[in-house]
Amino acid sequence: MRFFQQRPPFVLMVATGAMCTVVVLVFARLCYGLVLPAMRDGLGLSYAQAANLSTATALGYLLLVMVAGVFAARFGGKQSVLLGLVLVTLGFIGLSQASDYRVLLALMVMLGMGTAFGYTPLISLLANTYPKRRGSVIGFTNSGVGAGMLLAGALVPALTQADTSDGWRHVWLSFAAGGALVTTLVLLFLRNPERPMAASTDAATGVGGPGEPIFRNPHVVTVGLVYGVLGLTYIVQVTFMYSFALDGGLTALSAGHLVSLMGILSIFAGPFWGWLADRLGYSNGLVLSMSLSLLATALPVIWPQPWAFAAHFVILGLCVAGLFTSILAASTETVPPHQAPVAVSFVTLFYATGQFLGPALAGLVVEWSEGFRVAFAGSCLVMVGGVYLCWRTRRHQGYRAVPASACAAGE
Repeated sequence: MRFFQQRPPFVLMVATGAMCTVVVLVFARLCYGLVLPAMRDGLGLSYAQAANLSTATALGYLLLVMVAGVFAARFGGKQSVLLGLVLVTLGFIGLSQASDYRVLLALMVMLGMGTAFGYTPLISLLANTYPKRRGSVIGFTNSGVGAGMLLAGALVPALTQADTSDGWRHVWLSFAAGGALVTTLVLLFLRNPERPMAASTDAATGVGGPGEPIFRNPHVVTVGLVYGVLGLTYIVQVTFMYSFALDGGLTALSAGHLVSLMGILSIFAGPFWGWLADRLGYSNGLVLSMSLSLLATALPVIWPQPWAFAAHFVILGLCVAGLFTSILAASTETVPPHQAPVAVSFVTLFYATGQFLGPALAGLVVEWSEGFRVAFAGSCLVMVGGVYLCWRTRRHQGYRAVPASACAAGE
């Protein structure tokens, strides 16, 4: 029992967090676009129906993201992460067996619910365990996104090409096995912070100024809008860019290798952006990473050629980790430490809303235009607004709601 009362070394905690990110974020959310072509062919789905499945996941996430924050505050972040892992693992198993569209919708909602319980409480847990390393912790944890995309970029095309009729079912089963493994690691190596995540009973509100609720904090709201832009545009990218690349002349194997390359770059880019944002400022990190993401998305729209798709995946692999890291860190920049989890949950509502709207809107545009260029051109326009919002967050850069000495002691 003493083993479970001691906090494991920093490396074990953060590595376990990164592997949680692989399962609850990459497998349950971001890999759907890779499975989509084979799954759509196997089940005879239209692009609109396929987009609705992605929207169902976003709906589950949106409905429970704040509930998950309350659950984590009351019962502990570790317990919330475990619940999220169980939900997504059961969802993977169900998807490997189901064929009825209504059942598939329900299972995709379950994946979204699992992501809600698994991801945001995980970030809050680790950030509150190591408050003085917040940027680095978030960067290392989000490097799991890159590792997961690397694994998925190699695994999914191999399984779907080996069995063209049921290979996508084997993919979901493989994800379920990964979920079971990571659940065991969380039981062994993840610990709740020693101090409570919230310091008072009014944890539903935070402060930008004395007595000001979080939803009235202009900086937090602006960061939330940026997160909404990221949610809308990034989920469209992960849902349809792989199919766009196939439509542009790349083979499934080549496109899979590009996704893997993006994952490799993201593994190293996550910690780098955490380090860079801590030094340049989170808002400057947002401006830079959002601008690069806009460039990456615009290239295949303007030139739908193999080289442009390759450049897209490379640039996105280098910059997308900066968006997630800078947003999550910036969301807590103007609130007291004990309200940081509330701020993270609040801005995540914007992200979840963007994820909810993005696939459905993009699916309709893809069906209407009979292609992908118009949908991704729309994403570029939204991201232009995102760059402007990132620039607006700079007016609060470096501001702290409380002095650093008031922060809890941590590593």
